[in-house]
Amino acid sequence: MVETRAPERATNRGPGRLLIAVYILFAIAATSRAGLQIATKFAEAPVAYLLSAVAALIYIVAAVGLARAGHAGRRVALVCCSVELIGVVTVGILSLADKALFPDETVWSEFGSGYGYIPLVLPVLGLFWLWRTRNDTP
Repeated sequence: MVETRAPERATNRGPGRLLIAVYILFAIAATSRAGLQIATKFAEAPVAYLLSAVAALIYIVAAVGLARAGHAGRRVALVCCSVELIGVVTVGILSLADKALFPDETVWSEFGSGYGYIPLVLPVLGLFWLWRTRNDTP
């Protein structure tokens, strides 16, 4: 007996295109911010600036994963969105609890308040979209 699976719904169609565009926009913003901060004032807040660079990398890889839309792309996007959500919540809590930990803001400081809280909402939307476009058959 040959088992066939229904094809997964593409993550790069419909609202997924908007989600990818937002990830690309945030990748550009976070890369630019981190690059400038690392190049000009790295010694002032190295952890904060490196976290912004990590956030930029995650945004880039998540956008690629969502755009690829295959099984591997979905896995990559799932890992990125999960790590991103954990990161923004962790950094958000730490940045509010102890301001000295982050002498300068990161993309994820205070749950992304400097970016209109989009860094907090974006991974939730990404995970929702991955769930919504999943293959329902085993």
